[in-house]
Amino acid sequence: MKQTIRVLAAAAALVFGAGCVTTTTGGFTDKASPEEALERRVELARQYIGEGNWENAKRNLKLATEIDPNNPEVYEAFALVYQSTGEWELAEESFQRAIRLDKNFSRARNNYAAFLFSQQRYEEAEKQLEAVTADTLYNARPQAFVNLGLCRLQLFDSQGAEEAFMRALAMDRRNPISLLEVAQLRYEAEDYDNAERYYGVYRTVVRQQSARALWFGIRLADATDDKDASSSYALALENLYPQSAEYKAYQRAESGVNGE
Repeated sequence: MKQTIRVLAAAAALVFGAGCVTTTTGGFTDKASPEEALERRVELARQYIGEGNWENAKRNLKLATEIDPNNPEVYEAFALVYQSTGEWELAEESFQRAIRLDKNFSRARNNYAAFLFSQQRYEEAEKQLEAVTADTLYNARPQAFVNLGLCRLQLFDSQGAEEAFMRALAMDRRNPISLLEVAQLRYEAEDYDNAERYYGVYRTVVRQQSARALWFGIRLADATDDKDASSSYALALENLYPQSAEYKAYQRAESGVNGE
């Protein structure tokens, strides 16, 4: 039961990015080289993607393909547009084309993994993320390890998930998602000392705990017989998230205990 509850909740914490959207200003000049014109078209398209202006994004990307029909960034951007408009087949075709054109395009792979995850195609997403995390020069590699861990949770691979989260923490010790996930994995293994240690660090790096984190804190405190902490987290959960699924789960658990 612990595993099922936590894995389902993990999906809500998914942090796959839709890609870095670049904004730009300025127009085109007659003196712009084809390379500059292509770059500006892609930048404009990504700006429109950020604004949710899909038609103008596609218009600029279409013009970009007229300059260079084999540019992987253009097809990655097309994929983001199609994914946002629910055109799944076109999105997948565009992601795959971007990766075929540049097999080392880690950002496109990461975004393709997000797409696959959203389609509940977790094994395929995992393969893409394994390729991304193998790219030691990818600037978002810590986040890619987080994504890999979240993906493996959906595959019920607790050991593999924990390994991925620990790799993320080796690069970013204050990553809140990894800290909370490792705490929960340690809790499930009944390693309460380490669960408390990671949860303690998690509490120091977030301004306000999520409903999910507070509900976990209650269960961890109960497991370690820390009644004061349990009461404190329960009060916070009630005050901050009275309509949340976590608070309802807490109420059901309390009713079960009191009804015994």
